[in-house]
Amino acid sequence: MTTTPASDHADQGQHDQHGHHEHGQHDHGAPPPVVRRCDVAVIGGSAAGLAGALQLARQRRSVVVVDDGTPRNAPAEHMHGYLGREGTPPDRMREIGRAEVRSYGGDVLTGRVLSVHREDDGFHLALSGGNGLVARRVLVATGITDELPAIDGLAERWGRQVLHCPFCHGWEIRDQRVVQVVTSPMGLHPTSLMRHLTDRLTVVLHDPTGIDPAAVEALTGAGIPVLTGAVQRVTDATGDEVADGALRVVLADGSALPADAVLTGSRFHARVGMLADLGLAAVPHPSGLGEVLAVDATGRTDVTGVFAAGNVTDPMAQVLPSAAAGSLVGAQIAFDLAAEDLAAGRASGTQAEWDGRYDGEQHVWSGNPNGTLVAEVAGLAPGRALDVGAGEGGDAIWLAEQGWRVTATDVSGNALARISAAAAQRGVEVRTLHRDANAVAAYGDDRYDLVSLQYGSFQRTPEQRGLRNLLGAVAVGGTLLVVSHDLSWLDTAPDPAEQTRMYDPEAYVGIEEIATALAASDEWRVEAHETRPRPAGAASTHHVADVVLRAVRVAGPREG
Repeated sequence: MTTTPASDHADQGQHDQHGHHEHGQHDHGAPPPVVRRCDVAVIGGSAAGLAGALQLARQRRSVVVVDDGTPRNAPAEHMHGYLGREGTPPDRMREIGRAEVRSYGGDVLTGRVLSVHREDDGFHLALSGGNGLVARRVLVATGITDELPAIDGLAERWGRQVLHCPFCHGWEIRDQRVVQVVTSPMGLHPTSLMRHLTDRLTVVLHDPTGIDPAAVEALTGAGIPVLTGAVQRVTDATGDEVADGALRVVLADGSALPADAVLTGSRFHARVGMLADLGLAAVPHPSGLGEVLAVDATGRTDVTGVFAAGNVTDPMAQVLPSAAAGSLVGAQIAFDLAAEDLAAGRASGTQAEWDGRYDGEQHVWSGNPNGTLVAEVAGLAPGRALDVGAGEGGDAIWLAEQGWRVTATDVSGNALARISAAAAQRGVEVRTLHRDANAVAAYGDDRYDLVSLQYGSFQRTPEQRGLRNLLGAVAVGGTLLVVSHDLSWLDTAPDPAEQTRMYDPEAYVGIEEIATALAASDEWRVEAHETRPRPAGAASTHHVADVVLRAVRVAGPREG
């Protein structure tokens, strides 16, 4: 919800992008671990996690979702029973959900949560790669893992030809040859549904232990073949066999049943290993088929401040009720945080992470101005300048020393205090403005001859308020200068089990989006939009690639 600087180079100047920018192929030595702060950390980025994150982001809570890209329904080609999204591929659904969360400024990070423990300042989440999060609340939406029967050929066909839910996939296998492999007393639970979907159903009691004889008698009485015998493997049909079905279910006695699909159940295990340090563990599910994380009706676990939703608490829920549960629990977390803030007299806003970054005595950046700024401003006559997301003020103070009348703005009051102290020490005047870039009229009615956004960005909002604030601050005849890291290396994704990417560029308005807005308006003349090496000199010792956007405002906004 703020304009914040963007670089991890301590000798590059004052601007950083939450201190989360990663350098990939541009690394000049291993960067120190990054620890971010947020209101809510969401573990798991499928239906429940994203729905909860969306609720919270719309309540202006800082939300960070950490997802390792291993959803339960990954093998399925389509999801079903989701009103308005019927037949959508699961990965497409997650893509849509991520975009919606990001549109309100929520971060979705690719990585893995290794452990969670509680300290006085909140929940500390250790992430793959050595980085971390500190959150006031945690929403666990990690889902479950399915343990399939130990039958050769099931696992590689799971979610496609081997299915477990008549509601999820029953329509797709209607009227086909279906062999149901029963491995537990609960295994006959979906059989009556399958009988309604196809009259070519065969039931195999792979493990008859505990099976109710009356239930079997009811099935045979309805004309459904019921066999007792261990299933050895499931194979593809070959040759002339294909005419009777794509699969063969081979029993231990050597006989084989033709099938187009196999229906079977699984044991399930809640993914809660990362919660061990909190004393949270899975408990047996009433079905006897696995373990889940216990919660109350509001999603609260036994640990105050830790909530859970989705399959991790309800393994039978399809995608739609999982999303509904996430939405409900997200709302409960929002109420919980609001009550705490009200009782504490705490102001609303999302500046805690940035104030924490500039807390203490040690400076984050070198105090040098950014090299590209120095090069671009050299030919401009000094006037009024606005440094957006000023950090500790290296750029702002340098501009003031060149004769500019500078206003430095940042969401962090701690950062602005450092600017004032440094300006006084250097004998220059810099006006400071404590502002969130997405605030209403963030920069007031003032207009500037230079508006500089160096390695910074601001979180998205649906109406693009931050972008409008930025462009609106430039006077007619004034210059907008935006400099960003070249992020093309982000196209190569790290293994989430090994590294958590701590920066989500899609949650923020980036330089290309700003360029698109300028190109769509005849109020602007774009003078430069290119990637170039960062210039050498006193401003910076890191000579990596910058993306530079420089434009002049040639006309004011039209009325009406």
